[in-house]
Amino acid sequence: MEILLTPPVAFPIYILLVALLAAAGRWLAGAGRPSRMKSTTYSSGETPPVSAASPGYKSFFRIALFFAIIHLGILVLGTGGLTPLAGVYLVGLLVVLVALILG
Repeated sequence: MEILLTPPVAFPIYILLVALLAAAGRWLAGAGRPSRMKSTTYSSGETPPVSAASPGYKSFFRIALFFAIIHLGILVLGTGGLTPLAGVYLVGLLVVLVALILG
């Protein structure tokens, strides 16, 4: 019974369950009817802008890097022992996070 929990066996089982759930959802949803309202942009009654939007990803990358540093730092601290070197690592981690926040 433990073999069902191994990743090579569990992954195809999960894929099959997801496929069955998706098929059941499509069957329950029924056929859709195309309409003009479904294909237009919703912008709360305003006309959509004619120029292409160019979002900045700087804030996204800053937040992603922040969480990556936190997760990897906690992983390293969690797998290591409670040593003075871990304390130095934690202080360095906090300095890097503060520098990242202050930008």
